[in-house]
Amino acid sequence: MGSFSIWHWIIVLLIVLLLFGAGKLPAVMGDIAKGVKAFKAGLKDGEEEAAATPPATTAQTAAPAQPAPAQAAPTQVQPQPVAAPVDPAKPHQG
Repeated sequence: MGSFSIWHWIIVLLIVLLLFGAGKLPAVMGDIAKGVKAFKAGLKDGEEEAAATPPATTAQTAAPAQPAPAQAAPTQVQPQPVAAPVDPAKPHQG
């Protein structure tokens, strides 16, 4: 019941043929192929444009150097409590 059998797919194919007709189906598939080709060409053009543009020079993008903020004296770190070991013989401990 969870998956489709061959009979389900045959019925779906017949419904598609009735709705679109046998003559329109190749035209629809051709339009889909043209769309995929246009999409791939657009991706390729975008990659070529990205490769063609030179990266910005460091003189244009470099910010003036600012002095590092003074660090405060180190503080003493408090130890964290350690959890007690778990006994596998007792399933509900806490």
